[in-house]
Amino acid sequence: MVKKRFDTAIRHEQIAEAALDIVRSDGIKGLNVAAVAKKVGIVPSAVYRHFKNKSEIVTAVLKLIQTRLNQNYRDVIQQNLEPVEKLNIVLSKHVELIAGNNAIPRIIFSEEVVGGMPEKQQQLYGIIRDVISNVTLIVAEGQEKGSIRKDVPAENIAVSFLGMIQPAAIIWNLSDGEFDLVRHSKNAWMLFLDAIRE
Repeated sequence: MVKKRFDTAIRHEQIAEAALDIVRSDGIKGLNVAAVAKKVGIVPSAVYRHFKNKSEIVTAVLKLIQTRLNQNYRDVIQQNLEPVEKLNIVLSKHVELIAGNNAIPRIIFSEEVVGGMPEKQQQLYGIIRDVISNVTLIVAEGQEKGSIRKDVPAENIAVSFLGMIQPAAIIWNLSDGEFDLVRHSKNAWMLFLDAIRE
């Protein structure tokens, strides 16, 4: 039986997905090349053809998370909706992404990412910067249309938007899912909406 060879981009995504699955079930400590290889159904040497080590796999996972967050934004801005509705959907999609995969906060808040590795910190900052930039564009559209207050800069409102997600994601992760992230986001949205409406 001849094994199918995959395109490099497809294999990278498979490896990153496998890494997320491992972190979901076993935490960041369970993530290693052998475990990833087993999950993908390949030998460890095949993983090494794409990534030198665990650190590079974590980089690929962060890239996958960033891609998904940016895709959420692209999906929403294509819809013919009012800016406030777009913000609500972006929030729901981000929360859904996190709630559907506890590996995301485990990776993002891990020692691998925030513990003295400048390149990973810069990558995480890039993810956060993308979210803020994308939300800023929606807020600015709302300000232009008169549905969002103009006395606060759009970027400040975008950072506040992120504040509905990140602290709640940390609490949700620390509570091992006991904290109701989805319910919190719905309640936080009502407070946020009252604060930003014109």
